[in-house]
Amino acid sequence: MVGAFPVSALDRLDPGEALVVLCLRRWREGPDAVEALLLPTLGPSGARACLRAFSEMMGLMQRHCRRPLAQHGQACRCVGSDEAILAHFVMVAATGAREDAMLIASLLVDGPLLLPMAEAARTAGLYLYQAGLRQQARFPEPASATRH
Repeated sequence: MVGAFPVSALDRLDPGEALVVLCLRRWREGPDAVEALLLPTLGPSGARACLRAFSEMMGLMQRHCRRPLAQHGQACRCVGSDEAILAHFVMVAATGAREDAMLIASLLVDGPLLLPMAEAARTAGLYLYQAGLRQQARFPEPASATRH
């Protein structure tokens, strides 16, 4: 159970952290599944931008992670320790605490990749934080310049 040990529940996480976990779980199905999750709250351009950064972060993780991350199933309400660490890392990076984010990233990847991981997580985290706030407040997708 290394990495899969339940440490929390989705409904106990901040909305942005919960979205990181859900994106991680959907990643197994492919990028389109992640984008579909993000479209209702970020709109098409925001979802694509978030997906680009999330894909960059996950690509680094898949190629260079110290060990594969353990994940719970999509319908599971538990959050495993690996999922919690990744969610916390992304949200810390989103706050601009680069050194703290890199310290957490050192649990996941080797030293030369810390900065690229933190930068990708910062960008994805800002979008996921925004999406989490919208979800929590039940705001619709952002209005575009052509919407009245």
